[in-house]
This record gives sequence, C-alpha cells and structure tokens, in this order.
Amino acid sequence: MAALVWLVAGILLAAAEMFVGELTLLMLGSAALLTAGVSFLGDTAPVVDAVVFAVSAVVLLLGVRPILLRRFGTPPPTLTNADALPGKTALVLEPVGEYAGLVKLGGEVWTARSLDPGEQYPEGATVYVMKIDGATAVVWKGP
Repeated sequence: MAALVWLVAGILLAAAEMFVGELTLLMLGSAALLTAGVSFLGDTAPVVDAVVFAVSAVVLLLGVRPILLRRFGTPPPTLTNADALPGKTALVLEPVGEYAGLVKLGGEVWTARSLDPGEQYPEGATVYVMKIDGATAVVWKGP
C-alpha cells in the first residue's frame, strides 16, 4: 500500500512541475518514484521509505538539478529590433539638431535628434545611438 502512495505522490509532483518549470518538483517526484520502487520491491517499513526519499531527494536536488538547469536553462535574451540599436554607431546624412536630422543606422535611414539640445552634428559625422524614442534615434557625438 505504501508503494502505491509513493507512486501517486511521484506522479502528482512530476505533473505539477509543468506549472512551475524550475525542476524542483520534478526532482521530488523522481525521489518519490524511486521510493515507490524500493518500497514495492523490498516491502520496507515507512521509516526506511522516508530515509530513501530524503536521501534520493537531496541527491537529486543538489546533484542532478544544477546540471539539468545548466544544460536546459534558457539563455539570456538576445536584443532585437529597436532594442538592439542603442550603442550602435550611425552616419549623419542630414545635419542633426535638437528637432530634426537624418542618420544611416544599420543600412536604414532614421530620423534623428541630438541628445543634448544645444548640439548640432554636421553631415558625415559619426554619432552613437543613445536610445530610440518612437521612430527617432536620439544620438550623441561622444567625448
């Protein structure tokens, strides 16, 4: 009977892992399934079952889980679209001032304005994109 309880607990914990995704409940479910197997094969006492569960849970949580997280963990997100543009250099096509200007950024022409309202950047200058404000690149010449 104890093996059946451990089996059900293991299946429920493994199923609950789908909602969490941190591999913690999966490790506990695996430990419960291992305990169910030991309990079924050896017809052991509940104290032995508890010890088997505790030891296997600690081994799985501290030994196997970190390896699986390194292997299957999500990589850091790659910035795309306008989020990837700050920090890039741009070529000034039309003079950039406080309110208007054009720059060539990554092969595309963008409207631009200077980061510092008092700055003007002449045609042909290289500037750095500091941020994207709507469809306008906010640029700065740098030191």
